[in-house]
Amino acid sequence: MEIQSLDLREQRCPMALLLAKRACASLRQGQQIALYITDSGALKDIPRYLEKSGFEFECQPVQGATVVNVTKL
Repeated sequence: MEIQSLDLREQRCPMALLLAKRACASLRQGQQIALYITDSGALKDIPRYLEKSGFEFECQPVQGATVVNVTKL
């Protein structure tokens, strides 16, 4: 299964959070998406949303951004 990606590096909260929510909501069970984030507010809010919504995720720093790898359980 191919991993989708969403580049949110140019987006700031709350738009980054809204776009991430929309993308994650469209996932089917077992699907994955990589979210590329630079905004400090989004780096706090998106993991909080994912945790409350029952997604599995991990954050990794890469070249000036953070990649949040999300899996819908």
